[in-house]
Amino acid sequence: MTSSSDTAEAAVVPPTPRVTVESRQDWIASPGSPLHGCVAVPGDKSISHRAVMLAAIADGTSRIDGFLEGADTRATAAAFASMGVRIDTPEPAVRIVHGVGIDGLQAPQSPLDCGNAGTAMRLLAGLLAGQPFDSTLAGDASLSRRPMQRVMEPLHAMGARIDSDRGLPPLHVVGGRSLKGIDYDLPVASAQVKSALLLAGLYAGGETHLREPHPTRDYTERMLQAFGVHIAYAPGHVRLRGGQRLRATNVVVPADFSSAAFFVVAASLVAGSNIRIKRVGMNPRRTGLLPVLQAMGADIRVENAGAEGGEPVADLVVRNASLHGIDVPAEHVSDMIDEFPALFVAAACASGTTRITGAGELRVKESDRIATMAQGLRALGIGVDETPDGATIHGGRLLGGRVDSHGDHRVAMAFAVAAQCASDSVVVGDVGNVATSFPGFARMAMQAGFGLRAG
Repeated sequence: MTSSSDTAEAAVVPPTPRVTVESRQDWIASPGSPLHGCVAVPGDKSISHRAVMLAAIADGTSRIDGFLEGADTRATAAAFASMGVRIDTPEPAVRIVHGVGIDGLQAPQSPLDCGNAGTAMRLLAGLLAGQPFDSTLAGDASLSRRPMQRVMEPLHAMGARIDSDRGLPPLHVVGGRSLKGIDYDLPVASAQVKSALLLAGLYAGGETHLREPHPTRDYTERMLQAFGVHIAYAPGHVRLRGGQRLRATNVVVPADFSSAAFFVVAASLVAGSNIRIKRVGMNPRRTGLLPVLQAMGADIRVENAGAEGGEPVADLVVRNASLHGIDVPAEHVSDMIDEFPALFVAAACASGTTRITGAGELRVKESDRIATMAQGLRALGIGVDETPDGATIHGGRLLGGRVDSHGDHRVAMAFAVAAQCASDSVVVGDVGNVATSFPGFARMAMQAGFGLRAG
């Protein structure tokens, strides 16, 4: 347990920093120079969300170092501030959270705005289902199109009541419900759904026992344990007894693997590149992209392995290599679901054909990532055959042109990478949401060697 300094700044959420390139709507990306040097990407978004949530309902004061200063994670912090949690910001990427205990949240006076954060909305749906007050979860236009039925249905089975229009946000969570533990087989592997049910399980009578068709990232399980919760888990299943209290603790957030992935792929593709990405989170349920790229011929070394805040971390050293297409092994799909836009670009630049199956979840991300990546790659001269749960990508020569990210931050960054290997400039449209997960991406990319400027 830690205590905040008496001089800590009392601002709940600091103003969003001015990001000169990301704040505009388009990028003009073009081949730059080989990538060199050390890169330190921002903190992990998934861990930052969970750290604020658990610290808020813990007994005592927690310190979070490495907090992602992105729009999504700030939305989560703002939601808890609206429910009576004091969150201090003594310096950037640090939060001091004064927990109110498992039963100390207060009714918000207005809808809780999750912005573009699907993680925040789904996890908050579980946490709020056990509160004594009503609440409403809202989001931006993109989030308002994302289906929430997968999390609502098992929460209803636990006794929650969540009202919506056809399973789409906003979600109206009815308070004062008596929740019960659930023995449940998740029909689709989803760390977000699993986490929402575990958070609801803290407020439920009895035991919640969950099984997954494929193991997903275990951030919530690890962090609940760090906050003193007795939880039994192994890949693919987890048990949690309701009624437990959380104990405040320190959290050190490692660098976000999903953000690092764009530099890993860029360095693999751009001739002459040799970069080191520092202290990247290496949770085995998150790093499926690495063995897939290595199977394609990538030169990636893992060095200086250690641990931070209960999570494995390491440096990634990446050198340019010739890639070839593969059939992506099914066992890696759920461990790289957020990295598929970057993989699409690697496949487009590889020799031969890459086949992706079992990734239907990509259809309901910030955009339909299969359709959006396929459309963009075709505009740049690459053959892509879509399937309901994946695609076949025919590697070739990337041309210049214009692509639309459809407001999807990971798609925008993926096409910035693609442009480094194109024969001419690529205009990447609608990039404003990059700041949700990677504020400062454009600046860091240019420093590393990318050709990138505001359009």
